[in-house]
Amino acid sequence: MSVTQERSAAAPEPPSPEHRPGRAARTLARVRAGLPRTGLAALAGLLLALAFPPYDLWPLSLLGVAALSLLTRGRTVRQAAWTGFAFGFPFFLMLLSWLRVVGWDATVGLSVVEALFMLLLGAGLAVTSRLPAWPLWAACLWVTQEWARDRLPLGGFPWGRLAFANTATPYTPLAAIGGAPLVTFAVALSGALLAWAALRLRGPGKAPRTAALAALGAVAALLVGYLVPVATKADDTVKVAIVQGNVPNPGMDFLGRPMMVLNNHASATERLAADIQAGRTERPDVVIWPENSSDLDPFSDPLAYQRIDQAVKAVGVPTLVGTLVDGPDAQHVQNEGIVWDPKTGPGASYTKQHPVPFGEYVPFRAQLMKVITRLQRVARDFYPGDHNGVMQLGPARIGDVICFEVAYDEIVRDTVDSGARVLVVQTNNATYAETGQPEQQLAMSRLRAVEHGRAVLIAATSGISAVIAPDGTVQQRTRELTPAELSATVPLRDGTTVADRVGAVPEWTLAVGGLLACGAGVVLAFRRRPAAGTPAAGESLDRVVP
Repeated sequence: MSVTQERSAAAPEPPSPEHRPGRAARTLARVRAGLPRTGLAALAGLLLALAFPPYDLWPLSLLGVAALSLLTRGRTVRQAAWTGFAFGFPFFLMLLSWLRVVGWDATVGLSVVEALFMLLLGAGLAVTSRLPAWPLWAACLWVTQEWARDRLPLGGFPWGRLAFANTATPYTPLAAIGGAPLVTFAVALSGALLAWAALRLRGPGKAPRTAALAALGAVAALLVGYLVPVATKADDTVKVAIVQGNVPNPGMDFLGRPMMVLNNHASATERLAADIQAGRTERPDVVIWPENSSDLDPFSDPLAYQRIDQAVKAVGVPTLVGTLVDGPDAQHVQNEGIVWDPKTGPGASYTKQHPVPFGEYVPFRAQLMKVITRLQRVARDFYPGDHNGVMQLGPARIGDVICFEVAYDEIVRDTVDSGARVLVVQTNNATYAETGQPEQQLAMSRLRAVEHGRAVLIAATSGISAVIAPDGTVQQRTRELTPAELSATVPLRDGTTVADRVGAVPEWTLAVGGLLACGAGVVLAFRRRPAAGTPAAGESLDRVVP
């Protein structure tokens, strides 16, 4: 046999153009080949959603991270990006299912937007998967992805951070060192190390010793939080009463007729006053009402003003009232917490700084109103406040944050930096009652308690109201859709945690580390590319980067 015949036998001639499958057939073949990976990614995303409240199966957060790391490792950028999206979309769809009250179209739309960040995460994981110490860079990339989602678009939407699935786990104390970003990093590092261990237990290059070391690293990242001291010592105390007056109906029309929600809270406060006068309960130093506890502006409606003033005078102590206030012009309204004194009436106030897009204001209102008529329910845009919620409420210097603001690191941190000795979360979750959303927000408040070493008081119109100790322990909580009143003596603290002192430095450091790792991964891929593999004009990076 000649040399030519030997070469022909070893390497068959490629099919002639007329025998090659068409572009559609090739695309269909690639889709079919990727279906198992896509299905596994979707399943992993659903498992990650189960790590969050109301399910609270937090170990699944590690498995979710590990699964995405394995599914993207060694893939092309395009393949890994799709895998990230296939992971992220069902994750957010299940996590944000409480938004179905507004409409499933809103749930799907927001889930798609948030999943786009997971698409970028998947691509980044693939790019960095061949770097030395890749589990470290994978963990950094999780922080990078959350850093971006917390800010973009329209001010960001932080729901679904790994830290918020780990607010009562061994990872939680790390929040006192580096806030939510450090908790996310530790969880992601454990998951990525578990993926590394799994890789070293299979295939021709299996290395049981390396797998054991990786598993030990995952356990170490899990347990290191136990070495972090959580500050709980009180510098002073304050006696508080939290009033949950309830709403007429849960859902989009929770307010009912005008004055109904206000009457519920005023009447509950007057019952508390009667119990105090009868000696059945001890007089608190302060009373806290929730967000929207007055459904009318007391400054423009004399009856609302009179009803609030009557209830506050009856209980006889400063009361934090949540209400909507008209202004600063006819097109806007402000969501406020107002300190109401039984002698001098309304005083200091805090206006919510971060209104919720499409819920409390409509971006591009003139254009979108024409095509989405449901947005007409947001008759006036909420006007954002320009200062934090630190106010003197009786003997307590409080830091007030309103509803979704508890999810944003910088808003809560700013109140503590400005001298808040206890954190108050005024919230109205009546729209999402019994959907799982109140439990998710409660978990965020627990993390904030540990992060800042402050007691957290949640006042909700319909639940869940709660008293949370500085170590994140829920000392009292109410049921949903039930009128209730909580009384407690809570610590006031002046000291700050390491997380307070370092601020956003850990988040920026880890996020930038993830971006730099992606850059290094791209450079490494080009350097490893053989000279003959130089891409032709128009060839995508997807064929170059593994």
